[in-house]
Amino acid sequence: MGKHNEFGKVGEQIATDYLIAQGYTIKYRNYRYLKAEIDIVALKGNDLAIIEVKSRSTNFIANIAETVSTKKKQLLVMAADHYVIENDLDVSVRFDIITIFKQQGKFKLEHLEDAFYHF
Repeated sequence: MGKHNEFGKVGEQIATDYLIAQGYTIKYRNYRYLKAEIDIVALKGNDLAIIEVKSRSTNFIANIAETVSTKKKQLLVMAADHYVIENDLDVSVRFDIITIFKQQGKFKLEHLEDAFYHF
Protein backbone atom coordinates (compact mmCIF):
# COMPACT_ATOMS: atom_id res chain seq x y z
CA MET A 1 0.00 0.00 0.00
CA GLY A 2 1.35 3.43 -0.96
CA LYS A 3 2.15 6.06 1.66
CA HIS A 4 -0.73 8.25 0.48
CA ASN A 5 -3.15 5.33 0.94
CA GLU A 6 -1.80 4.68 4.44
CA PHE A 7 -2.18 8.36 5.31
CA GLY A 8 -5.74 8.27 3.96
CA LYS A 9 -6.60 5.36 6.26
CA VAL A 10 -5.07 7.20 9.22
CA GLY A 11 -7.17 10.24 8.30
CA GLU A 12 -10.34 8.16 8.16
CA GLN A 13 -9.59 6.71 11.60
CA ILE A 14 -8.99 10.19 13.06
CA ALA A 15 -12.28 11.33 11.52
CA THR A 16 -14.09 8.29 12.92
CA ASP A 17 -12.69 8.88 16.42
CA TYR A 18 -13.70 12.55 16.21
CA LEU A 19 -17.26 11.71 15.13
CA ILE A 20 -17.70 9.19 17.95
CA ALA A 21 -16.45 11.81 20.44
CA GLN A 22 -19.06 14.22 19.01
CA GLY A 23 -21.88 11.74 19.70
CA TYR A 24 -22.23 10.11 16.29
CA THR A 25 -22.80 6.41 15.78
CA ILE A 26 -20.71 5.02 12.95
CA LYS A 27 -23.01 2.93 10.79
CA TYR A 28 -20.57 2.01 8.02
CA ARG A 29 -17.05 2.72 6.81
CA ASN A 30 -16.09 2.52 3.16
CA TYR A 31 -19.63 1.78 1.97
CA ARG A 32 -19.54 0.83 -1.70
CA TYR A 33 -22.27 0.92 -4.29
CA LEU A 34 -21.40 0.43 -7.96
CA LYS A 35 -18.55 2.91 -8.61
CA ALA A 36 -19.24 5.00 -5.51
CA GLU A 37 -17.65 4.83 -2.09
CA ILE A 38 -18.72 6.68 1.04
CA ASP A 39 -15.86 7.00 3.51
CA ILE A 40 -18.08 7.19 6.60
CA VAL A 41 -21.81 6.83 7.19
CA ALA A 42 -22.65 8.24 10.61
CA LEU A 43 -25.88 8.80 12.52
CA LYS A 44 -26.61 11.46 15.13
CA GLY A 45 -30.22 11.71 16.21
CA ASN A 46 -32.29 11.57 13.03
CA ASP A 47 -29.49 12.96 10.85
CA LEU A 48 -27.54 10.62 8.62
CA ALA A 49 -24.19 12.18 7.75
CA ILE A 50 -22.52 11.02 4.55
CA ILE A 51 -18.91 11.95 5.12
CA GLU A 52 -16.08 12.36 2.65
CA VAL A 53 -12.67 12.41 4.34
CA LYS A 54 -9.80 14.30 2.73
CA SER A 55 -6.32 13.90 4.21
CA ARG A 56 -3.67 16.46 3.34
CA SER A 57 -0.08 17.01 4.38
CA THR A 58 -0.42 20.72 3.60
CA ASN A 59 -3.17 23.22 4.30
CA PHE A 60 -2.98 24.87 0.87
CA ILE A 61 -6.70 24.48 0.30
CA ALA A 62 -8.78 27.60 -0.18
CA ASN A 63 -12.16 25.93 0.33
CA ILE A 64 -12.69 22.43 1.69
CA ALA A 65 -15.90 21.96 -0.29
CA GLU A 66 -14.02 22.54 -3.54
CA THR A 67 -11.87 19.47 -2.91
CA VAL A 68 -14.79 17.23 -3.92
CA SER A 69 -15.55 17.17 -7.63
CA THR A 70 -19.02 17.36 -9.15
CA LYS A 71 -18.67 13.74 -10.29
CA LYS A 72 -17.71 12.62 -6.77
CA LYS A 73 -20.72 14.48 -5.35
CA GLN A 74 -23.01 12.70 -7.81
CA LEU A 75 -21.55 9.35 -6.82
CA LEU A 76 -21.96 10.15 -3.10
CA VAL A 77 -25.60 11.11 -3.62
CA MET A 78 -26.25 7.90 -5.57
CA ALA A 79 -24.59 5.74 -2.91
CA ALA A 80 -26.35 7.57 -0.07
CA ASP A 81 -29.71 7.07 -1.77
CA HIS A 82 -28.98 3.37 -2.14
CA TYR A 83 -27.87 3.08 1.51
CA VAL A 84 -31.05 4.75 2.80
CA ILE A 85 -33.34 2.62 0.62
CA GLU A 86 -31.42 -0.61 1.29
CA ASN A 87 -31.70 -0.05 5.04
CA ASP A 88 -35.29 1.30 4.91
CA LEU A 89 -34.30 4.43 6.85
CA ASP A 90 -36.46 7.44 7.64
CA VAL A 91 -33.76 10.05 8.26
CA SER A 92 -32.55 13.43 7.12
CA VAL A 93 -29.43 13.10 4.98
CA ARG A 94 -26.62 15.60 4.80
CA PHE A 95 -23.25 15.57 3.10
CA ASP A 96 -20.19 16.55 5.16
CA ILE A 97 -16.51 16.84 4.43
CA ILE A 98 -13.84 16.25 7.05
CA THR A 99 -10.33 17.33 6.17
CA ILE A 100 -7.34 16.10 8.12
CA PHE A 101 -4.25 18.30 7.81
CA LYS A 102 -0.87 16.94 8.86
CA GLN A 103 1.69 19.60 9.75
CA GLN A 104 4.95 18.97 11.55
CA GLY A 105 3.73 15.57 12.75
CA LYS A 106 0.49 16.94 14.22
CA PHE A 107 -3.03 16.48 12.86
CA LYS A 108 -5.63 19.22 12.55
CA LEU A 109 -9.22 18.32 11.75
CA GLU A 110 -11.82 20.51 10.04
CA HIS A 111 -15.44 19.37 9.81
CA LEU A 112 -17.69 21.09 7.29
CA GLU A 113 -21.31 20.08 7.85
CA ASP A 114 -23.70 20.41 4.91
CA ALA A 115 -20.72 20.86 2.59
CA PHE A 116 -22.97 20.49 -0.44
CA TYR A 117 -26.58 19.85 -1.23
CA HIS A 118 -27.93 16.90 -3.19
CA PHE A 119 -30.35 18.84 -5.35
